[in-house]
Amino acid sequence: MGADSICIKDMSGLLVPYEAERLVKALKEGSSLPIQLHTHYTSGVASMTYLKAAEAGVDVIDTAISPFALGTSQPATEVMVETFKGTDRDTGLDQKLLAEIAEYFRPYREECLESGLMSTKILGVNIKTLLYQVPGGMLSNLVSQLKEAKQDDKLQEVLEEVPRVRKDFGEPPLVTPSSQIVGTQAVLNVLMGERYKMVTKESKDLLSGKYGQTIKPFNAEVQKKAIGDTVPITHRPADDIEPELDKLRKEIEQYSQQDEDVLSYALFPQVATEFFKYRQAQQTGVDMSKADTTNKTYPA
Repeated sequence: MGADSICIKDMSGLLVPYEAERLVKALKEGSSLPIQLHTHYTSGVASMTYLKAAEAGVDVIDTAISPFALGTSQPATEVMVETFKGTDRDTGLDQKLLAEIAEYFRPYREECLESGLMSTKILGVNIKTLLYQVPGGMLSNLVSQLKEAKQDDKLQEVLEEVPRVRKDFGEPPLVTPSSQIVGTQAVLNVLMGERYKMVTKESKDLLSGKYGQTIKPFNAEVQKKAIGDTVPITHRPADDIEPELDKLRKEIEQYSQQDEDVLSYALFPQVATEFFKYRQAQQTGVDMSKADTTNKTYPA
């Protein structure tokens, strides 16, 4: 169908070693495409998962340099390089050069810890990840939300609430955007002291069918409490949107250089427009943000 590779995306760190071995073997038997594996260290098994996947023939594994590895990140690059040294999977990477990279980033790690940008709560191993199935990015957001609300001590309650909310919502996959919808609602349920006392717009949209059909049915009582008498849609949500591709093309005609630009603008209009202006300034040497379009003067 035109794919160049297959990527196994294990955003929650739930893929255990022998399951990874079985999965990679099955994919290898069914396809000649390169297979890449991406997992997180949240549950503590990621390095072993990579080892078994490599033995099964996986072509690529995603790692992180040691100062920013482990926890909700990936296994450390240096560890995996050493693991495969002298085998048919030897990467050929130089540990001395990797050490230089690690040393370069180590001070920034300390800055991130001191500023709170990185939290020690997400750097360790939480085996309960296998129970709650919370992805690394989602866990980071939960910690951030609770810290902002000065309710850091409620993290365990929120983690226990996540699978309950997910079940109420028809068990959507915990990947963006549904992971953020479920996570934010779980935080509100705990902080409000009453489940679904406050419901986000996104939660209402999900329970109204605007994010598509979920694997299992919604909890009818929760759905009623959240959206009241609103009639959920059962058709394709995008069918309710007026065709707008031609309109979008016209709006960014002066900046558009490829089809992807139209898609970027459709998804992120403000961010995309700023990027297009920056790109144009780099290409032409004219910064349009400083231009006087009325008098037609363009500083280089």
